[in-house]
Amino acid sequence: MLPIINSFLLRHNFPIALDISSITSSILYDMNLGLGFVSSNEKSGQDMFRTWLLPPKNPPRCEKVIVIDAGGTNFRSCLVSFDESGNASVSDFRKTSMPGVEKELSKKEFFSKIADNIEYLKNKSEKIGFCFSYAMQITKDGDGIPNAFSKEIKAPEVLGVPVGKTLCEELSARGWNKIKKITLLNDTVSALLSGAGAFGGRQFSSYIGFILGTGMNAAYIQPETGAVENQIIVCEAGKCDKIPLSDFDVTLDKKTAVPGQYKLEKGCSGAYLGKIGLEMLLSAAEESIFSSSANEKIKSLTDLTLIEMDSFLQNPFSESLVSELCENDDDRQKIYELFERAVDRTARYAASILSANAIQSGAGKNPLRPICIVANGTTFYKTHKLKQKIESYLYDFLTEKNSIYFEIVQVENDITIGTAVAGLI
Repeated sequence: MLPIINSFLLRHNFPIALDISSITSSILYDMNLGLGFVSSNEKSGQDMFRTWLLPPKNPPRCEKVIVIDAGGTNFRSCLVSFDESGNASVSDFRKTSMPGVEKELSKKEFFSKIADNIEYLKNKSEKIGFCFSYAMQITKDGDGIPNAFSKEIKAPEVLGVPVGKTLCEELSARGWNKIKKITLLNDTVSALLSGAGAFGGRQFSSYIGFILGTGMNAAYIQPETGAVENQIIVCEAGKCDKIPLSDFDVTLDKKTAVPGQYKLEKGCSGAYLGKIGLEMLLSAAEESIFSSSANEKIKSLTDLTLIEMDSFLQNPFSESLVSELCENDDDRQKIYELFERAVDRTARYAASILSANAIQSGAGKNPLRPICIVANGTTFYKTHKLKQKIESYLYDFLTEKNSIYFEIVQVENDITIGTAVAGLI
């Protein structure tokens, strides 16, 4: 790294190489605070949500389940069938808009619209898996009670209502055969469970679901303790507040809609990584790190996306918004090294989150049965060298130093398959 970039980053409290061991310890401490395992008046940043779910001991076989995936502004539905070998196939797929996007709906209208959306699947299964990616409390019987919707969804009467039970009542009124169960879960748990549904002949000691896309989150399987039953726990990892912040993080945080919240997510998820790169550039330009021409161009920037940042990392000489800022190769190298450091920190954060989840699970001690990490998200797979860096840091810390074995997998239709598995548990 150029000495001028190294010095600049250190002045702004941006670590050149985060110590994964110490960051993992901080995340673990925050997780245990949230679980009530630590006696302290300090509050956890992460919400450690209990799900009351475990992966099935054996993959589903010779069963069909209706799958609903409601997240953001899209509503997806399909039928998932598992054959005698446990292989899953998806049919009857449809996508439409999420109820409550276009206008405010009453409770009755909301569930009536959901029933309309899945009417074509009527009586094709007596079980439903429902991935409902909004803030909700999961009950012991597998239902979900939402406590908040994202701003796009307008259905205030649904808050505090058991989604599964209410949908069951609506379907019954429409003449559906008796629905035995509707299981509610979020996308992180779906990703985790897809590992159990996609590898019928492979033996794993445990599973982790990891989402690194626009947002960031993780789920793992907590072994039984005196305070918590053996079950999948959703960590809300992006809310961890026990990590050091650089000057760039502090500045960015003040500009967000929820200052002081989601501190870890703001340091590495797709929604924020480009903005971190922008704060780096603006600060460097103010300190005249680049050529005079580049400094002035950068000062006029008001936004930078991860797509634009990644495009430059993929090819610093291609025509792009960032490339046009550069007067010469010296500018290019300095910008490249700043962006590369931001991506590297993301890799170290991700590796630390996954390490904390793996250690907390108590699994992965035998290389024959590693921990299956199901990773999902365009940021994870598409960002320049990010996946390779995460795997490298994980291997060094988890396997070489702690003798914990893992395997990162990408499951086709992971959210759909995992939701189907949940619907059959």
